Amino acid sequence: MMYGMGMLEMGQTLSFSQMVMDDEIAAMVKRIVRGIDVNDELMAVDLIKKVGIGGNFLGQKHTMKHLRDEQVQAGLLDRRMRGGWEKKGAKDLNQASIERAKALIADHKPAPLEDGLAEELVKIAKSVE
Repeated sequence: MMYGMGMLEMGQTLSFSQMVMDDEIAAMVKRIVRGIDVNDELMAVDLIKKVGIGGNFLGQKHTMKHLRDEQVQAGLLDRRMRGGWEKKGAKDLNQASIERAKALIADHKPAPLEDGLAEELVKIAKSVE
């Protein structure tokens, strides 16, 4: 957990859209901190030799197999070329974050607590009153 997600103005204001932005940034940081695995499967030396200099790796099954684990799949940041971004409405990060926060608030259905957990939480809260 990262302290301060969604907080603005020295923690005096909580912004749902800022929380959504911070969540995306945290996912990227988490991926970077995980590091890069160096093993025969991920190095794909035989594939590099096969595709060769100037070849296209994006169409390879190996790339598709590992892409989602090795690269954070951004939900807010738009990585398209400018023309594609403009065709889709040219939303900036703030606009995208506001829309995502509103959708989460409207649609999120949290999983129910495990049996007995709610009662245990009430006991804990009462014990410190």
